[in-house]
Amino acid sequence: QVQLVESGGGLVQPGESLRLSCAFSGRSFSTYNMGWYRQSPGKQRELVAWSPRVGSIEILNVPKSVKGRFTIARDNAKSTVYLQMKSLKPEDTAVYYCRAWSSSSEYWGQGTQVTVSS
Repeated sequence: QVQLVESGGGLVQPGESLRLSCAFSGRSFSTYNMGWYRQSPGKQRELVAWSPRVGSIEILNVPKSVKGRFTIARDNAKSTVYLQMKSLKPEDTAVYYCRAWSSSSEYWGQGTQVTVSS
């Protein structure tokens, strides 16, 4: 059973940066695709960044609104994936979720709140 634990959310001002972490345990980290999603009230959950496992042929798109501002980094030695967010905007306010998936299973973290407000 895979467990995902997110951390790093909080309240930041517009224009600031924030880094989220997702610690993975329970299976072989390198065999899973890893992604960050977000969901704000009244909106569907959307993918904002992802890191494919070695050998993956998936193609996933992220919104133009986060391109160039959000970066995912994967540390296989620590079984952790990070989401570096810069130039944050109020519209980035959401609960951010970590997801791990393979061809046969998927897992979600509990989510971490990010609020961008002055």
